[in-house]
Formats: sequence, C-alpha cells, structure tokens
Amino acid sequence: MALLVPASTVSSALVALSVFGASAWACLLCFTSYNERLQICQIFDGLERPALGECEEAFAEAFKGLLDTEIHYDERSHLHDAFTQMTHSLQEVAAAQGSFRVAFPLAARKMRKVISQLKEVPACVPPCGLQEVARRFHCRGCYSTVCDLPLDCPVQDVTVTRGHQAMFSCTVNFQLPKEEITYSWKFAGGLRTQDVSYFRDIPRAEGYLARIRPVQPKHRGTFSCVITHDQRPLARLYFFLNVTGPPPRGETELQLTFREVLRWAPREAEMIEPWSPSLGELLASPEALTSGNQCLLAALVALVSVCVTVLAW
Repeated sequence: MALLVPASTVSSALVALSVFGASAWACLLCFTSYNERLQICQIFDGLERPALGECEEAFAEAFKGLLDTEIHYDERSHLHDAFTQMTHSLQEVAAAQGSFRVAFPLAARKMRKVISQLKEVPACVPPCGLQEVARRFHCRGCYSTVCDLPLDCPVQDVTVTRGHQAMFSCTVNFQLPKEEITYSWKFAGGLRTQDVSYFRDIPRAEGYLARIRPVQPKHRGTFSCVITHDQRPLARLYFFLNVTGPPPRGETELQLTFREVLRWAPREAEMIEPWSPSLGELLASPEALTSGNQCLLAALVALVSVCVTVLAW
C-alpha cells in the first residue's frame, strides 16, 4: 500500500525548490534551515500563501549577493553562529511588526560585513601537496575544496662527491598541521624515478632530516620522503642522489700499496740465484746429498785415486 504524503509537505517542498532553488543557492541556505526561514516569514506575514511567497522571494533576493561567497573552511562555525544570531534578530523584528522588505536587506548587509572580517583563505603554494590549511568552503553548493595540486613533488637532484656527506630535508613551503605529523623514508637504488613500486622502506628513518655519511656509489638512486598527518599523506618528496669524484685518499693509498706488493713478488722471484754448495756444505748437509751429487762425489773420489796412483807409480 502506497504511503500518502501530506499536501502541506508537498507544497512546502515546491516552495523551497522554486524560491530557494539553484539560482539562490548561497550562504543563507548553507547556514540556515528551510524551517527557520519559513518561520521568519510566517511571523512577518502570517500563514497566507500569497504574502508568504512574497516574503520568501524577498528573503532570497536580499541574500543573492552571497551566492559565490567563499570562506576559510575553519570559519564555518563562526559564520554559522552569525547566521543563528541573524535569524533571532529577524524574528524579533517580525514580532515587532516590522517590514521584511527593510529587515532582509539590512540583515544581508550585516552578514557581508561579518564575512569580510573572517580569516582569509591562504593561497595555494605550488608545486605540490595536500594543503589543508588552504581548504575553502563554497556557499554555492555548500561544499569544500583544497588546492588542485599533485601529491608528488618534483624530483630534486643532489650531487655529492664520494666520501662526503649527503643531507635531505623533508620540508614543504606550505603550513603543516601542528600535531600527528610523521615522516617515512624509502629508497630506489640506481634509479631516478617517482614510481612507488621501485621503492623500499629505510629502517629507523623517521625524522624530517636524512643524512648519509660517507656517501658511496651504492647510495646512488632516488630517496623518497612521505609526510603523513593522521595516516593521511600530505606530500611525497623525491631526492635523486648522484655520487661523483674519485675514491677517498686513504682508499687510493691502500690500493697503491697493494699494487706495489703485487709488483714486488715477481721481481724477487727473478732475483733468486741457484745454490752451488761446496764440498764441506754437501758433507755437512745430508739433505744436499742428492743422487746427482752422490754420483759427482764418487767420480771425484775415483779421479783423485787415479791421480794418486799415477803419481806414486
């Protein structure tokens, strides 16, 4: 069985769409309810439909100048309080038999003055980052937006000589929230990239400063820092570290010494002279009496014996 909607509800909705439609969608509709506005007009002109319609049209016309108003997102509560005070003042004027044709424009001028005194919206700071401090509220549609900037910042090139120190500062040009800010670091070795799939976490790197000392060729690559607020990323910064220059002096001297040792070993081998032991050294060193030396010694003894025999003969 279909539910029947009361005729009064339908007529109120039609009035809301026709009088306070998209053409009059402004701060008045964001910070006051339809019932509050309807009640004010009823106090001014009673419940008669023709007079009530004129009141609602005058209400919308008076605040048409606030159609494209934009305010700082944090000022919403202040503006809401100001509109609440305005509705109470209009109810008092209506109860005193005042004219809505005078009261509505005067209330609109007061609200413009209140809006002009609100905190201004900071400008977006390029080139990157989710800048909550610059979030603004749009009365046309009653919604908020942030800066239309990418989350990834451009890659910064850093060139450091081998053996020196490299330092990266994870800071941005826009204001960050004061609490719940965390920093995490990642590294993509040998690449200049912003593709997050190539990066690996760097353990125990948590602050906004990263330092490498001494820099070695293995540190060449892209370092990434992610700034997070309450587990929500605000910006990703990238630093490409290029390592240049010769190796450190101490390492060079060690390599020279090692090469000298390599060159020294063959030269010493060539300078070794063959050993020609005397007869006494042969007799004193049993290890020297090899088979060849023994044969030579026997031949020498035989020759001496022959010589002695010939001389004696």
